[in-house]
Amino acid sequence: MMSDFHESLFEINLNHLKGNIQFFKERLKPKTKIIAVVKAHAYGHGDIEISKALEKNSIDALWVADFEEGVVLRKNNIKIPIIVANASPKSISQIIKYNLDVVVYNFRMLDELIKIKIKQKINIHLKFNCGMNRFGFNINDIINIKSKINNVKSTNIISICSHLSSTRDSNSNTQSLFELEKFKQISECFPDVEYKHVLNTSGVMRFSDHQYSAVRIGIGLYGIYNDQNIKQIGKLTSTISQVRFIEKNEIIGYRGMFKSNKRMKIGVVPFGYADGLDRKHGNSNGSLFVDGIRCEILGEISMDSCVINLNNTTTKEGDRVEIFGDTSNIHSICEQAKSIPYEFLSKINRRIKRVYN
Repeated sequence: MMSDFHESLFEINLNHLKGNIQFFKERLKPKTKIIAVVKAHAYGHGDIEISKALEKNSIDALWVADFEEGVVLRKNNIKIPIIVANASPKSISQIIKYNLDVVVYNFRMLDELIKIKIKQKINIHLKFNCGMNRFGFNINDIINIKSKINNVKSTNIISICSHLSSTRDSNSNTQSLFELEKFKQISECFPDVEYKHVLNTSGVMRFSDHQYSAVRIGIGLYGIYNDQNIKQIGKLTSTISQVRFIEKNEIIGYRGMFKSNKRMKIGVVPFGYADGLDRKHGNSNGSLFVDGIRCEILGEISMDSCVINLNNTTTKEGDRVEIFGDTSNIHSICEQAKSIPYEFLSKINRRIKRVYN
């Protein structure tokens, strides 16, 4: 196997992905569409293989950040609808060429699409701002939008969508319900649109009564949600490249940020901040696991490596080191650096070998 040559591996369990898809389908109405979010390299898991698995498991559409992500998927024979969330007028020709749907959230993009003279229609998803104040038209733009698109033959409004700001936070239910009510008002202005979507993973879990005809699920598909029925699909490991012993008062790494107070056994792991390990994990703030034993990270993390404490272990060179997986889930390592799984996963370098099973 190609993975036999790689020290660091990101193993992705596609059966867990399939199980997570089924879990969400069971929470939704039979006719509710699922739009799977595969932006940022499928949250680090590998957009091509993940998208192929999603398509195989009857996901209705894919959500990407920019047109280049969509083009990559089309070039790898992904056939289901691909929705580009943040397209610019400069990318319209590529969107047309590769049959991509496009999210439209301002008049600059809408006006450019209206001007196009083409035979086939471009599927567009009108995005509205319901309170997050990021991308989206405002509710008072609706009259102007309708006047512009009336009798325009180049565009097909396939959905109305928005994004909620606070569904992960149970203390912010008032804000979420306020935004959901605003989306309801907007939706009523577009009764003939094919489908509407506003809920993300946490929205589906906490506000499923507002699922409309579609939902967008990202982090939950990858198993990063606090529910025993959802399984983390990824396991990130590396190896011990070198074992060495240092004496009392010796330093480790750049700037000598760690100095030993006794003789120590240490291990060098070929996984550093260029691979996705935050530098805040260094200087004993973070830990990796060897044979289920927590081993703290000593000194500063380097670009391509880090050093861990192997005292009281029988670890030898070539042994596997778990960054997250069976022993420690991704939430644990993120908490050590005051980060979140979204950030950690999206930073896993593409040079790390992905293995699908």
